[in-house]
Amino acid sequence: MQDENITEEDVIEIMDQVIKVPNIILKGMVSRNINIVKKFENQILDYKSTLQNDELLKIRKVIETPVSELQKILLNVYKTTNKKQLKTLADPQSKHFIETNLNYLDMIYFNKK
Repeated sequence: MQDENITEEDVIEIMDQVIKVPNIILKGMVSRNINIVKKFENQILDYKSTLQNDELLKIRKVIETPVSELQKILLNVYKTTNKKQLKTLADPQSKHFIETNLNYLDMIYFNKK
């Protein structure tokens, strides 16, 4: 993996679909620790087949970033965009939800269990 720092754009690109979910629904998913990646596995696999190596490297970089660092980035982006979903994900109570989904994403993209 490259030594580049993860950017806000990298994180937002990966979280794009989650951010489109209405915040009230996202909060429910977070509180129940729902693996939304698993629910959309087929679509993710279809999308994976269209990605270039540099795009896969970005995804790997986000997956391998500590959740606490991702949450700081999400909070910073929330402050500039005011997207409530980002604030929800930046909340420390969302840590397990993010870990669950990133771990499953890692399994799908990079065959890690």
